[in-house]
Amino acid sequence: MRRFLIALFFALNPLLAHAWNAAGHRLVAVIAWQQLSPPSQKFFAEALARHPDYERWTDKARSTEAIDLFAEASTWPDDIRSDPRFYDPGREPPTPALPGLPDTARHKSWHYVDFGGTGKVQKGEIDSRIDDLTQLLRSTRQNGQIAYALPWLLHLVADIHQPLHVGRHDDEGGNAFEIENPFNKRLPFSSLHTYWDDLPGPPWLRGKRLEKNAWRLLETFPAPTQGNVTLWRDESHRMLALAYPKTDGSLLPMITEEFHQQAREIANRRIVEAGYRLGWLLESIFAARVSRETP
Repeated sequence: MRRFLIALFFALNPLLAHAWNAAGHRLVAVIAWQQLSPPSQKFFAEALARHPDYERWTDKARSTEAIDLFAEASTWPDDIRSDPRFYDPGREPPTPALPGLPDTARHKSWHYVDFGGTGKVQKGEIDSRIDDLTQLLRSTRQNGQIAYALPWLLHLVADIHQPLHVGRHDDEGGNAFEIENPFNKRLPFSSLHTYWDDLPGPPWLRGKRLEKNAWRLLETFPAPTQGNVTLWRDESHRMLALAYPKTDGSLLPMITEEFHQQAREIANRRIVEAGYRLGWLLESIFAARVSRETP
């Protein structure tokens, strides 16, 4: 009977490949914001203000502060997964165009990259898309393109630091790997991917509490080397050996106290590394734009 109930639970709760929940993405964005110079902050805040969903972000954040809206914008690529204004290419017909956006596709394959058993990429585009978005933000003069590309870059740099977003193709990056989690009374059975997504904190974390958590993480973990997208991807992929629980529960692999503490440590460190690297990347983008536009 218990096995049947677990199967029913997963049938009623489809496995979605989000990376870090909203709190995780906002934490990365807040840490990145702290790395930006005031001119960079001003430029990127003004860019986001031109996004067609800017007013939605102010409503969700209940704030007009630039740092809060920068953090809220980082969740937009996940928010559109359930937004009927957008569609999944190959599965749904295109939805009507939205003013200020180049397309209304959800681009789910942008969020991850899966490796097969031979070590070759099987599916996903996260690494190439980060490079594409970076080059676009360095070069474009079109405000609409900047407003569209920026939330994607905020989001994907965080995603690539989540180990299961550079995961195994045979279990869909942990989405098809079911676990038993005694540390979550609300969700005692879930996919491993969901477990990792929720490690940064409750998804409603915002405002001063969010900033306080970000500062706590900054005081705990050192700044990383910057590296490049390939380095970030390969770091996450090497962490897969630590990402899977090895203790058997009553029916499923179980999250133990030791595993949970280790996973939280990894997740918090990756949040900090993503935040630093995102901030430095955005600062370099701004510097390149200033250099190009200065006579």
